[in-house]
Amino acid sequence: MSLSETALPFDDIRNLVKSMPGPDEEALQKVKARDAQLTKPAGSLGRLEEIAEWLAAWSGKAPPKITRPMVGIFATAHGVADEGVSAFPSAVNRQMVENFAAGGAAINQICRVNDIGLKVFDLAVDMPTPSITSEDALDEANCAATMAYGMEALAGGIDLICLGEMGIGNTTVAAAVLNALFGGSAADWIGRGTGVDDEGLARKRDAVEKAVNRLNGEKDPLEVLRKVGGREIAAMAGLIIAARLQRVPVVVDGFVATAAAAVVYAMYPGGLEHCLLAHVSAEQAHAKALSHMGKDALFDFGMRLGEGSGAALAAGIIKTAAEVHSGMATFADAGVSEKSE
Repeated sequence: MSLSETALPFDDIRNLVKSMPGPDEEALQKVKARDAQLTKPAGSLGRLEEIAEWLAAWSGKAPPKITRPMVGIFATAHGVADEGVSAFPSAVNRQMVENFAAGGAAINQICRVNDIGLKVFDLAVDMPTPSITSEDALDEANCAATMAYGMEALAGGIDLICLGEMGIGNTTVAAAVLNALFGGSAADWIGRGTGVDDEGLARKRDAVEKAVNRLNGEKDPLEVLRKVGGREIAAMAGLIIAARLQRVPVVVDGFVATAAAAVVYAMYPGGLEHCLLAHVSAEQAHAKALSHMGKDALFDFGMRLGEGSGAALAAGIIKTAAEVHSGMATFADAGVSEKSE
């Protein structure tokens, strides 16, 4: 998937969003029909049944099947981190990328247990974007190119993609994006992120206020993204769009990944139907963002790690839903009597 060289870069992105396909109704109906014949009371598996239907609708496979799930971690750096908005220094970005490669992070263990692939995408992790308090993070061409880079993450036959990220300062950036898209005050959208103290939280609020004030009321989602977002948010937004076009279901992680989803939602509210929101982050504004988009998360474990950790846990549940649906016997197969009339 590539963007043209003739139109304005964002025009290409908008055209891709306009061409998003709907669900595969035939696959969905096949799953519903099979579910009615499985050896269980109707509806007894609750959300697992809904997930099996969602998988069929957006993958086009009936019964649903997951063979190559992957967590993609998009890592980058933010100039706003130098303004004291995080409890950790920007040097942690490179150190954590190395930790992922060495298998030492939480996400490595979650992926190993659930048999999920993991790939880290280095988005110039040693070259921070300008601070969003005073400058645009990206110009239009670079933002569109970063979105296109995210689109390429599906190469290799991935059939379930989990969004992850790493970037000190990115909860500040995500808060600015969400504040610009959904309104309210900076205080509504900030949280303690990596664990900042009260003074750090105040600096974070001030940074978001300055960033959003620079927009002068700009509401175009792609303009908001490039001006107060970051490379990882752009790449994840591009990946969400590409996944819809290629019929690959998406699992969205926490607060920062949800900011990327919000950009797509603001472009087209139906643009997230192929996405499952994994969990409600302990970052206080995450639930607010989900509410604005009318989305319910799969679980709330009080997590706020990022790096795709919640999405990978959700992928384990999604894999289970697919296997239960496809592997269970029907009443006829097992010779089990159906419900009495």
